[in-house]
Amino acid sequence: MHSTQLRKAKILCTIGPASSSPDVVSRLIDAGMNAARLNFSHGERETHRTALETIRRAADERGLFLPVIQDLQGPKIRTGRLASSPMTLVDGARVTITARDIPGTAEMISTTYSHLPDDVKPGDRILLSDGLIELRVVSTGGTEVVCDIVNGGELGEHKGINLPGVAVSAPSLTEKDMADAAFGVEMGVDAIALSFVRRAEDIADLQAFLDTLGASLPIIAKIEKPEAVADIERILEKADAVMVARGDLGVEVPTEDVPMIQKMIIQHANRVGKPVIIATQMLESMVYEPRPTRAEASDVANAVLDGGDMLMLSAETSLGKFPVEAVRTMSKVIAKAEALGIAHTDIAELTELASNDMTEAVAHAACVLAGQIGAAAIVAVTHTGTTARLLSRYRPKAPIVAATTDAHTARWAQFCWGVTGMVVNTFGDTDSTLKDVEAVLVRSGIVAPGDTVVFTAGIPVPCKGSTNMVRVTQVG
Repeated sequence: MHSTQLRKAKILCTIGPASSSPDVVSRLIDAGMNAARLNFSHGERETHRTALETIRRAADERGLFLPVIQDLQGPKIRTGRLASSPMTLVDGARVTITARDIPGTAEMISTTYSHLPDDVKPGDRILLSDGLIELRVVSTGGTEVVCDIVNGGELGEHKGINLPGVAVSAPSLTEKDMADAAFGVEMGVDAIALSFVRRAEDIADLQAFLDTLGASLPIIAKIEKPEAVADIERILEKADAVMVARGDLGVEVPTEDVPMIQKMIIQHANRVGKPVIIATQMLESMVYEPRPTRAEASDVANAVLDGGDMLMLSAETSLGKFPVEAVRTMSKVIAKAEALGIAHTDIAELTELASNDMTEAVAHAACVLAGQIGAAAIVAVTHTGTTARLLSRYRPKAPIVAATTDAHTARWAQFCWGVTGMVVNTFGDTDSTLKDVEAVLVRSGIVAPGDTVVFTAGIPVPCKGSTNMVRVTQVG
């Protein structure tokens, strides 16, 4: 069994200049990377295609099904170019933000967002460079917004602009996003992350666009706006997974609110059985240092203990000096947290979640049974991965295997806590299918002869959505 299959919580790595070479990608996988993220806010499309191909080759060499996320830029509002970068904005001075494309100075800077003068009003706060610089709107008119500098600082080119409390008129799905998503579908990404989601309808908009392409891909809703936090239950109904994107979220809401929002979102996602990813600055110091701070190690451990399915590394692996060490460190911290045994849910607490739906009832029964008999694994024979996701919700001690005939389904299953994707050639009748799956399990080192395995499947197996059976088997 590969080391990436030993942990229950997963590691998502952002691939960038520091990590896109075949050698580093291979080392990231061996250190514990479970999934890869391609950030379409940066880089050329063909660079991302090359990275995806590199990831696929490295995973195939190891017999792993490693998913690749396309992260869309969304309506990210940024500053423009500067006459001299970086420059300093001084406390108490006045600066004008213009929608015109000009080289910025300390008196006037440009923005990529043409509707900024329409969206803000006097008294509104404008935050630059991840909230490090604070401006207060004095007046607006035409293409310009006049601001007082409340907290100054050093400003570089193309830095983020946040508008806390402002209803931004830009759609969550931009023209660039649609063009990038079409490219992502063409090159074969496994999931798409939608940035700056504000409401459940934003996910529906992306799904409708994917429908026009004839594509069916999981959608990950990035929660980084207060409006999304308020609409989290409806968003979880529409999205296939959510990401707690703490960077922009921590600028849009008070810093002291972020930990509680993170816990709340994890709790909601766990209850409905949707994967939840925790992102941003988890091991930020390892961009430059070979070891994390104690606070960062605690952050990682607590995200696991709170119920996070997957933890994300951003600059640590895309730009950092120690990408492999960051993954190895995160893997060790996760493993230590899981060794405490308190990340496993008391199934009795979730009994009410098993509804009259047959698949949900089977998943619940399989987890209870596996716990009672000490099963070595729970195996979901699945077409779509739904049963494996529902099994994951109950956080059983036994590892979960999603056995499928589709590589995409096997890769998407990797997003769920404790689930390993596995591909078999074909589904025949129930008995022959379980025998084929059992043989692959043994070859993969997931189980050994004499182990007890709990299978879930449908009778007949070839029919989608027919999970209606639990069987206990001793591996021969």
